[in-house]
Amino acid sequence: MARDVTVLVGTTKGAFLIDGAADWSVRGPFCDGWSVNHVIGDPDSGTLWAGGGNDWTGAGIWRSTDGGASWTLAKLSDGKMDAWIAADPEMARTFGMTPAPEAPFSGLLDSIWSLARADGALWAGARPAQLFVSRDRGDSWQRVEALTDHPSAAEWQPGGAGLTLHTIVTAPEAPGRIWLGISAAGVFASEDGGATWERRNRRSNAVPPPDHPAGGDGHEIGHCVHNIVRASGETDLLYQQNHHGVFRSRDGGRSWDDVTPGLPSTFGFPVAVHPARPGTIWTLPLNGDSAGRYPPDAAAAVWKSEDAGDSWTAQRAGLPQRSCFFTVLRQAMATDRAEPAGVYFGTNSGSVFASLDAGKNWSEIARHLPTILSVETLSRT
Repeated sequence: MARDVTVLVGTTKGAFLIDGAADWSVRGPFCDGWSVNHVIGDPDSGTLWAGGGNDWTGAGIWRSTDGGASWTLAKLSDGKMDAWIAADPEMARTFGMTPAPEAPFSGLLDSIWSLARADGALWAGARPAQLFVSRDRGDSWQRVEALTDHPSAAEWQPGGAGLTLHTIVTAPEAPGRIWLGISAAGVFASEDGGATWERRNRRSNAVPPPDHPAGGDGHEIGHCVHNIVRASGETDLLYQQNHHGVFRSRDGGRSWDDVTPGLPSTFGFPVAVHPARPGTIWTLPLNGDSAGRYPPDAAAAVWKSEDAGDSWTAQRAGLPQRSCFFTVLRQAMATDRAEPAGVYFGTNSGSVFASLDAGKNWSEIARHLPTILSVETLSRT
C-alpha cells in the first residue's frame, strides 16, 4: 500500500511537521515557539491542532486549516506574560505585544497536555488535571465539571511532571466511550460522553505488593499511568504503560493484567498499538525511574508483542546500540495506517526514528530538534 504520511511532532520550542516516507522533510517550528505537548490532525479535512503552554504563556490550543502554513490560537488561560503586558503596555508595544481580554479559564490551568477527536467533539486534557471539550472544532471550550468534581479528586496526587491529564482515548465506533490517563490518579472511563466517570485501576488478580511506591498495593495497579492506547475495532481491549509495568485490559479498563514479564525493565513511558491487529503492540523500556531513564545497557530497542503482551521481542536494527542515553516520553510514539504499519518515536535529544516495516528496521528521519514531547501521524492511505 502506498504511504502518504505526515509525522506531527510537539516539542519544547513549537510544533514541527515531517512530510514524506521516501525523502523526509521537516517544517517548523510553528505556534510561536510555544512549548507544544501534543499535536493531532484530521485526515479528512487536514486540520491540525496543537496543545501546550506553560506558566509564562498560559495554556491554549493552536489550529491550522491550511496544512500548517498558518495557525490561530484559542487561549484557555493567561500566563505571566499576560500580566507583564497588562502592567507595562508601553514596553510590551516595543516587543510588538498588546493586551488581550482575559482568557476564560485563567487561574485554573497552566498548560494543555493532550488532545483527541471523537464524535464531532474535540477534547483537551490539562495540567492540573482537568478535561475540556469543544463542539465547534476548537473555537470555544467548556470545562467538563463531572471529572473536576469526581469524588476522588481531593486525593489525586501529582506525578513527577505535576498532576497531568496526559492521555485521552476514544472509541470512534462507540460514541460516548472515553478513557483518560492521569498521572498520578490512574485511569478514568466514561460511557456517556463525559457526563459521569468511573475510576478503573483494579488488577485482574491480587498479587504481592510491588517493591516500589508507584507500583500499587497488590489489588490496584499504580496510579502513575504513563500512557494508554486502545486496539482498533476492539471496544474493550486497552494497553497501558505504567510507572511500574505494562498492563492489558480486555474489559475496558475494569481490570488489568500485568504483561511486563519478558521485558528488560518495568519502567517506560510510551506504548503503541497496530492500527489493524489488536494483539500487536510496541513499547520502549527504559532502565528505571531513578537509574537515568535511558535504554537498558545504553542500547536502544523497541520491544514488540504480537500476542497482546504474552511474549516480547526486541527490535534493534538501525537503532543506536552504544552510548545511547536518550529518553522517549509518554506521548512520543505512534503508528500510521499503512501495511506494513509504520512505527515512529521521538527522543528528548531531538531525534525522530521511523520504521516502515512494523519495527523490523529503523532509520533516523529528523535530528537536532528541540526536546520532543509528542509524536502522532496524519495518514492519507
